[in-house]
Amino acid sequence: MLNENHKKLVIKLGSSTVIDNRGKFKQSWVNSLIKDLKNLKPNRDIVVVSSGAIALGQKYLKINKKKIKIEMSQAIAAIGQINLAKEFQKIFEKNKLKTAQILISPYDTEQRRRAINVRRTFENLFKLDVIPIVNENDTTATSEIKYGDNDRLAARVAQIIGADVLIILSDTDGLYDNSKKRKLVSEVRDLTSDIYKLAEKKINNYGSGGMITKLEAAKICMNSGCIMFIGNGNILNPIKNMELKKRYTCFFPKISTLDARKKWIISSLDSSGKIFIDNGALKALRNGKSLLAAGVIKISGSFKKGDNVLIMDSNANQFGRGLSSFSSMEIMKIMGKQSYEIEKILGYPSKSEVIHIDDMVKFE
Repeated sequence: MLNENHKKLVIKLGSSTVIDNRGKFKQSWVNSLIKDLKNLKPNRDIVVVSSGAIALGQKYLKINKKKIKIEMSQAIAAIGQINLAKEFQKIFEKNKLKTAQILISPYDTEQRRRAINVRRTFENLFKLDVIPIVNENDTTATSEIKYGDNDRLAARVAQIIGADVLIILSDTDGLYDNSKKRKLVSEVRDLTSDIYKLAEKKINNYGSGGMITKLEAAKICMNSGCIMFIGNGNILNPIKNMELKKRYTCFFPKISTLDARKKWIISSLDSSGKIFIDNGALKALRNGKSLLAAGVIKISGSFKKGDNVLIMDSNANQFGRGLSSFSSMEIMKIMGKQSYEIEKILGYPSKSEVIHIDDMVKFE
């Protein structure tokens, strides 16, 4: 499962793995996990992404409601996050391991400059031999700007720090097929429509995701060259058990020659808009050229300069993804025009490419 080449690991803990049905922190289980981590720790950097803040906040406040409005969940998360960090610090220190808390929002990962700052923070913590404990910053997250689950957060963290492996510990052994015997799918090398059909929508009391979000996380990992495992987190020493019993689903990454910048672009959680191009531009992009205004036929959505957008062909098929050199308002004015006309139309100097080839990733 893991080998000596896997130097940087991200372990994601679902709410049900760290919080029991009474809303209490699972100290004995976490202690067994830490023993697994100590066995992995020599010569390895480890990040733990953990859910559970809202569940602990509800327990502290004696709130039993399953559905809570987002503005109230933000307040509850602020209370629960202190307890979650305290519990982790206490139990890790007993095992002579140092921890740090990092709260991340999509603003931190979906803007290139901030994503680089996030990576530097992790790198410095690794130098200090500290295990970062990561969670989404639910105290400020809104329904519009939110990961929605920690599976995608863990995958995005894995991509940003250049992790070799992401292990998602959940309440299942992995992805099961649709046969009568419900066999465990041990390997996934391509996220086909048939694989997506296997994802169940059922979630537990505390979780916000399900198998579909794990497949979305797998997509990020596979595109960025990171192996991803889904394994059962409801047993003691979960990673040791995965190793011994070989019960998990492994998602193998695609062979990628993309640099760090392009891995970040293709792994973006969402897009701010769409740019539709004609057949001439499509041919040029396939030949390694940048996208020029002359090849743009229409746009969809409202976006700013530097935002991540989807590139669509004339039949509305997704061709790729890239960072726009212009806002949607500017493109509306210059689409279909020649590059030498842009400065006159806009009234100020600008780039000649709508999306430069260095800021573009083509889908397979």
